[in-house]
Amino acid sequence: MKLVQIIYTAATFLTLNSAGAQVHYFDNAEVNLLESPFLVAQNLNKKYILDMDPDRLLSPFLKEAGLETKKEQYTNWENTGLDGHIGGHYLSALALLYAADKDELVKRRLDYMLDVLHTAQTKNGNGYIGGVPQGIKMWEEIKRGEIKAGNFDLNGKWVPLYNIHKTYAGLRDAYLYTGSDLAKQMLVDLTDWMIEEVSALSDQQIQDILVSEHGGLNEVFADVYDFTKNPKYLKLSKQFSHQSILNPLLEGVDKLTGLHANTQIPKVIGYKRIADLDQNDSWDRASEFFWDKVTTERSVVIGGNSAGEHFHPTTDFSKMIESIEGPETCNTYNMMRLSKMLFQTHPQSKYLEFYERAVYNHILSTQNPKTGGLVYFTQMRPGHYRVYSQPHTSMWCCVGSGIENHSKYGEMIYAYDKHSFYVNLFIPSKVNWKEKGVIMTQRNSFPSHNFSEFTLNLVKSQRFAFKVRKPAWSNTVKFYVNDKQINGVKIVNGFYDLNRKWKDGDRIRVAFDMKITVEQLPDKSDYYAFLYGPIVLSAKIDGPPLSGLYADDSRGGHVAKGEKMDLSEIPVLYGGRANIIDLVKKKSGNDISFELNVKDHGGQIIAYTLEPFYQLHNSRYILYWPYENANERFSQNEELDGRSIDRIICGQQQPESDHFIKMNQSTAGYEHNRHWRNTIDFFEYTFPFDENMRILRIELDNSIVAQQVEINIDGKPMKVFTSSGQTATEIIEISLSDNLSDGKPFTVTFRALDNQPTVKIFELRLLK
Repeated sequence: MKLVQIIYTAATFLTLNSAGAQVHYFDNAEVNLLESPFLVAQNLNKKYILDMDPDRLLSPFLKEAGLETKKEQYTNWENTGLDGHIGGHYLSALALLYAADKDELVKRRLDYMLDVLHTAQTKNGNGYIGGVPQGIKMWEEIKRGEIKAGNFDLNGKWVPLYNIHKTYAGLRDAYLYTGSDLAKQMLVDLTDWMIEEVSALSDQQIQDILVSEHGGLNEVFADVYDFTKNPKYLKLSKQFSHQSILNPLLEGVDKLTGLHANTQIPKVIGYKRIADLDQNDSWDRASEFFWDKVTTERSVVIGGNSAGEHFHPTTDFSKMIESIEGPETCNTYNMMRLSKMLFQTHPQSKYLEFYERAVYNHILSTQNPKTGGLVYFTQMRPGHYRVYSQPHTSMWCCVGSGIENHSKYGEMIYAYDKHSFYVNLFIPSKVNWKEKGVIMTQRNSFPSHNFSEFTLNLVKSQRFAFKVRKPAWSNTVKFYVNDKQINGVKIVNGFYDLNRKWKDGDRIRVAFDMKITVEQLPDKSDYYAFLYGPIVLSAKIDGPPLSGLYADDSRGGHVAKGEKMDLSEIPVLYGGRANIIDLVKKKSGNDISFELNVKDHGGQIIAYTLEPFYQLHNSRYILYWPYENANERFSQNEELDGRSIDRIICGQQQPESDHFIKMNQSTAGYEHNRHWRNTIDFFEYTFPFDENMRILRIELDNSIVAQQVEINIDGKPMKVFTSSGQTATEIIEISLSDNLSDGKPFTVTFRALDNQPTVKIFELRLLK
């Protein structure tokens, strides 16, 4: 295939405009990482990215355009409905990586991706490009106003708007970070296609399709407006801003409980982007309100949020402790993007405190240090473990955001304004402040050593403010300039401010007060985590084998489904709650290593080694330690979980998608802290066969009198349930022994009778 020539502008990085910007970020190309875990992660990520096969990633796009493919597309999520989504992420990752280290091999890979995608777009003839299977027919239906939207489906397709958002974002990033004019034109053409797609729809009909997860389409349409200054794109971005989420935020009301977390975060990023471009103070405040609520009331110690991908009640984090589906990497990826945007217009150190916590303890921890494999769920459940992706088997959303995460560690280390240089993060790196003719180098062994050193190389001596973030985790900070201690450094807006005339070769040393702290679970239940400065500490714990540690290409391969350790046998903290910190003692040496004394379930005092969580891999671990008797409330659920082989929580996106849901005229919802689904026609799931399964357990709503549902297995009616209204829930158990074909998947179907709404179905379990 002949390559289309791709023209790169003289500036290799194009800055997004922000009307209210108080500080500016350096181009990714102007910040180079130096020796540290972050540089190791970036290089390992490059190997992982280049191991992936671009022709397999491109196949869905070519197939949908009616063109011949070179290779079969990838399996996993890439051939079961989300075909093409990783291809969009791949564009972003390549662009970010090329901006970071200027590797020509990475650039050639990006050029090739853009060329082939342009061929597909040209063949389509209307600006559209996408890998959504049989998507053209679906887009025609929507254009005619035939809209059937659920939380994770649109006209029978798995989140197609979310899928094509990754293509939009990939083209945007290829333009932003490499200056590709081809990527820009492809992006504009694709956006024009969307304008035509919804041109005959009312604003309400567009809101109807936004019920389906759609990523940050409003953000990327606002970006196109920024590039072109054509107001039609700003109008489109506002049309694609989901009002049912925005309106409560405008009123300062948190209605997030029960919602799929990562569906909402990109929407808010879009609200913030529009607010900055349109100088909309109310949308800006709504974005701040969301950030405050999520980071202070809904996030755990590593900076992540959600259990089972959903926001749980702020007053009950029990699902976080019980679940083997802890905080999702994509959520933190997007919360960090929102933090970056908010800091630019509101340069408050709280945004950096969160970003630092998240980048060290969640993002850095999600990469296997040997294979480069990426993590989907980071369990808070004591004694569980994480699963790692592989380049050719694992095509999850968190692989897509993951290959971006480890390509952009330089983005937030520094910032500047007209008269000031900001040090936001203490990550070894070199930055070129071109406007001032200053090259600044930061070196350290943080967090093993409690200081960071900066060297200034200046074309000429000049005055500016050297501002260093005042970390919340350090009570005192000492400054030395050219080995002389500087006292009385003033603090302005959360930053130490050294304003003086600097000369070439000046050296600045910043020393921190590093200490152990204890952080309780946000709902104030009896679970505690330990930190050293901003670094979350964890301990390895022995347990059953780590089943599925390296994921295969099965739909559920991203979940650590191995045997769960009984929470009642997890070691516990003891003594007075106010004295928990006294259970930790520093080990000798320079490494971050501590000894924690706890009680085992027999009451004996034993010692565990605490180490930085980002260094702990291929093991079961404990992040949150229970205080004495804290785990007793889980005993009933633990017994049921121990018998469970598989589980679907109805109305939750991923478990339903992983079981290939089919439905017609079905509704999902959340109330009284439970997800549910019902129908006036049918919905069904497909379970893989397991030789140990014996019983299908179904939990249903029983609070309303005389609602019915017919339950079928492989099309055979098994039971008609009629609700009595006498209890809140009812449990049905159906024997599977005589109703299945050995070795074959089977379907469970719920049907309505007489087109009347069925009872709400809460969950299904396969039991041993």
